[in-house]
Amino acid sequence: MSLAKNIEFLRHLPKLHGLNAWEGFGRPGSRGIRSPLVETTEFGSNPGDLRMFSFVPEDLRPQPALVVVLHGGGQTAAGYDLGTGWSTLAKHYGFALLMPEQQPANNTQGCFNWFKPEDTRRSHGEACSVRQMIARMVREQKIDKHHIFITGLSAGGAMTSVMLATYPEVFAAGAVIAGLPYGVATNVREALSGMFQSPTRPSRELGDLVRNASKHRGPWPRVSVWHGSADRTVNPANADEIVKQWLDVHGLPADPMSEGMVDGYPRQIWWNAEGDTVIESYTITDMAHGTPLGTAENDERYGTTGAFLIEAGISSSYHIANFFGLTSGIQQPQKVRPVTESPSVRLIPLASPISAPDLGQVLRPATTAKEIFKSSDQPNGKRRRMLDVSAVITRALTAAGLMK
Repeated sequence: MSLAKNIEFLRHLPKLHGLNAWEGFGRPGSRGIRSPLVETTEFGSNPGDLRMFSFVPEDLRPQPALVVVLHGGGQTAAGYDLGTGWSTLAKHYGFALLMPEQQPANNTQGCFNWFKPEDTRRSHGEACSVRQMIARMVREQKIDKHHIFITGLSAGGAMTSVMLATYPEVFAAGAVIAGLPYGVATNVREALSGMFQSPTRPSRELGDLVRNASKHRGPWPRVSVWHGSADRTVNPANADEIVKQWLDVHGLPADPMSEGMVDGYPRQIWWNAEGDTVIESYTITDMAHGTPLGTAENDERYGTTGAFLIEAGISSSYHIANFFGLTSGIQQPQKVRPVTESPSVRLIPLASPISAPDLGQVLRPATTAKEIFKSSDQPNGKRRRMLDVSAVITRALTAAGLMK
């Protein structure tokens, strides 16, 4: 697709997929909708000129977690909250919610400016404004600094990539829905190319974009990636590029360590030497551009369908909250569980008794990982941290009852 056609596409974007139905949607007093979000007007210098909305449930846990949620183009903070159900999740599980909102003066489509250098650098523009909002929430609500998370859709998903890269020490984990990798665009032309064509880049190049965004050198945030395979607004190949970017940052092999189905959709996962799931990727088959909705594993429904909020039979908000460690009594990173003890994840159909070949399928890429990490000596004289594949296999075999 030519640049001229891409620009023409953006010119008509408000008319596509009912996007203009979001105008005013979710704002107090519109269509009888009442939002639980509260606006805060003073939270710092606000160089990106964003609006700050938040929700703090009455039953807030002691030292609570904070989830930052970034809406997509044409949406409002309140409208996206209504559609995704994040404030309901916050109420059920006792965490605080922060929902920044773009202003039309900054972007006529209502998108976060994920491709503008002045808005995507640490301590600058919109990225800095979001960071200032987080600082106020941490101060006022006594947020546990080790349990701050971020997620977003489309332009909000791309801005999630920005925040994870520019402030990696702030976030324990993030989830990108129909977004793009960090640093792949610095102007409109590159943004359009990334959205529609998603040029393939070397893993090291993608990883360096993150490493060069700050002076941070780890530990790095965990990342969950979601994308519809029929997305015609943001090329689904961007999901693979996001995964590549963060696999390189975490020093993990390209092959997934486990593959299976969750609520009927493919999921790939990668874990670290401690057995923590650090990267996961969901492909929502045949779904167009948007956030997937459905009934959660606790039989609750979070959110409601609308523009770019698509009934898909899987609740992305719930699964993302679970990935963040917010749906249980103890907020912890997900551990790799043996398939016999993970009915909620439902990665692989149960077989009884478990045979060694079945378990081998779960740990299929282990030999590849071993080959990749066999040499730990680096050209700069430093030693790279090795993935202890033997320990991972032993732990899985023991949990499955095949080893004592």
